[in-house]
Amino acid sequence: MNAIITATELASDLAGPSAPVLLDVRWQLGGPPGRPEYAAGHLPGAVYAALDGELAAAPGEAGRHPLPDLTVFGAAMRAAGVRADRGVVVYDGGQGWAAARAWWLLRWSGHSDVRVLDGGLAAWQASGGALSDDVPAPAAGDFTPAPGALPLLTADDAAQLARRGVLLDARAAERYRGDVEPIDRVGGHIPGAVSAPTTGNVAEDGTTFRAPAELADRFAALGATADAEVGVYCGSGVSAAHEVLALAVAGIPAALYVGSWSEWSGDPSRPVATGPEPG
Repeated sequence: MNAIITATELASDLAGPSAPVLLDVRWQLGGPPGRPEYAAGHLPGAVYAALDGELAAAPGEAGRHPLPDLTVFGAAMRAAGVRADRGVVVYDGGQGWAAARAWWLLRWSGHSDVRVLDGGLAAWQASGGALSDDVPAPAAGDFTPAPGALPLLTADDAAQLARRGVLLDARAAERYRGDVEPIDRVGGHIPGAVSAPTTGNVAEDGTTFRAPAELADRFAALGATADAEVGVYCGSGVSAAHEVLALAVAGIPAALYVGSWSEWSGDPSRPVATGPEPG
């Protein structure tokens, strides 16, 4: 199954006999919060899911957006009407990072039918889709997280993968090089990691994914192919999920290092490489 869905395809599915559950996960690093935006207008029938608190635990030693408590996550998904036998479509404001994080979490925790709305809310509106300010009250779902369906990396796993496979760094190139670091303790990258900013995953509109063949060519140039062992990290495991999604669109399985640079750089004993080369 394709990991993304167009606005036109979604409209058709919503009008059919097996409409997917819709999750609005609008979020941006540094704000504004997504819930007020959801309240002002969302896809009809969509339920809001908060990245901070429901799709991630509180910041700490495990990073700025560590894995959520699965009890909390499962309860939030069931309250949103998520069922094991019903498809789910997630969307955000268009950047795709938060939607990809929700996609990855649901897939990792055992849901087999999850897609991201390509281009998010903006694509829906551009296609003529209406918005609603009605807050739905869906019937409770039955989804119970069973983690392990997608590969997950620890800090040690990421270090080893950088040596034997391909570890992609999804952050901006200047953060990878260590020229600047606006958020975490120190700039730079995991030794051996390859710079692969998420901006390279999207088309000129800045929101929709490039064609699968284009993505495959992009990743192949970085050494990431379907035959390689591939992992991804970013600042806190959110934009890296977007890269894992882009890799999936290209037909390349990849593992996610959820703790990412916020966890790695938080431990002064871990090595840091700087400059444009993997190191």
